[in-house]
Amino acid sequence: EVQLVESGGGLVQPGGSLRLSCAASGFTFSSYDMSWLRQAPGKGLEWVSGIQSSGVGKGYADSVRGRFSISRDNAKNTLYLQMNSLQTEDTAVYYCAKARDYNSRGQGTQVTVSS
Repeated sequence: EVQLVESGGGLVQPGGSLRLSCAASGFTFSSYDMSWLRQAPGKGLEWVSGIQSSGVGKGYADSVRGRFSISRDNAKNTLYLQMNSLQTEDTAVYYCAKARDYNSRGQGTQVTVSS
């Protein structure tokens, strides 16, 4: 059974940083491209960033490029999202998912950016 467990969210002031983690199990993590998604209150699911299975190719939404950094550790079956210079607009529940199957996402972790 595919299981993705996100962690690392919390309350942070504007300009602050957080590092999200996603622990994967139930599938061969190193074989899959992965994505981070988010859903802000009252809005739909939004793609934030993606990374190839090898960790080489990476992509970012325009809204986070230059502030967020995606990475992975295939030996640890873990996906990461380093978030810097956080803005109030980044407030959302953040999910990790297989890049081609958003329904695989976990329960999410709440990120709240507020002063």
